[in-house]
Amino acid sequence: MFFSIIIPLYNRPQEIDELLHTLTQQTYPQFEVLVIEDGSKVDAREIVESYRNQLDINYYFKENGGQGFARNYGFEHAKGDFFVIFDSDCLIPRNYLEIVKNYLLEHQLDAYGGPDAAHESFTPIQKAISYSMTSPFTTGGIRGNKKRIGQFHPRSFNMGISRKVWKKTDGFMLTRSGEDIEFSIRINSLGFKTGLIPDAIVFHKRRTSFKQFFKQLHFFGRARINIYKHFPSELKLVHFSPALFTLFLGLSLVLNLFKSPLSGICNFFLAVYVLLIFFHSWGKNKSAKVAFLSIIAAFVQLTAYGLGFIQDFWKRIILNKS
Repeated sequence: MFFSIIIPLYNRPQEIDELLHTLTQQTYPQFEVLVIEDGSKVDAREIVESYRNQLDINYYFKENGGQGFARNYGFEHAKGDFFVIFDSDCLIPRNYLEIVKNYLLEHQLDAYGGPDAAHESFTPIQKAISYSMTSPFTTGGIRGNKKRIGQFHPRSFNMGISRKVWKKTDGFMLTRSGEDIEFSIRINSLGFKTGLIPDAIVFHKRRTSFKQFFKQLHFFGRARINIYKHFPSELKLVHFSPALFTLFLGLSLVLNLFKSPLSGICNFFLAVYVLLIFFHSWGKNKSAKVAFLSIIAAFVQLTAYGLGFIQDFWKRIILNKS
């Protein structure tokens, strides 16, 4: 089985360097790498070219069109039997492709996704953000998890599709704003077999500050409404939970501001939630600092997603604006 690894890139030369270094250490050698520079102002051509003696690698530069269409560009130039998509801010364990190859041969999947985790080299904030995005106490608990809700939808930071899937779907229909979820739903609707490969883990850096994390999750909240506009049945009750949490948090602040007797009840539930996150994260990360930062990360994740969701729910569903 020959893999084509496709990596869209936009103004992140340092990240692609770290990602490519991990690919030189893969235990399964039957793969090529395609880096699609999506109109970057700070390109990574020299960095990519420096790996030519270590990898079967090709570099392409195209006008900026968004990550979905950059991946499509990679599909068109790929030679593999299976296309593997990574985000540029991932680090790949050395046995990743071997794990995927063995699993695909045994289970005959047409498309797959894998979980993400924090690498030991990550900063405390990156570890806290990684915890929040994978925690059972946030919406991260339903992503890349065996006990997920509904049909599994591979996400594009760690995703693979067969050549047959690409030929049938023509790749990504959207270039951003929930493009991977839309693509996964379409793959499932065409009868292809998709699934999670639990051991196909990548180390996903995500954002390096809470400000960047807030902006990203606010965009994710808005993207969920974009998915709804294409597939109304895909808006589940669980997708409202960050918005409900955000409204509850706002109500708690108002009740405390006016010293309402009901504020004590809200504060109790918030305190329990904070303690659950702290001790669970401490147990996983073995660090009180990361556990404390995980509380901030969880609140940023839920409120940012919630605000983005509420914003576009009101604009695009209630007011029916485009």
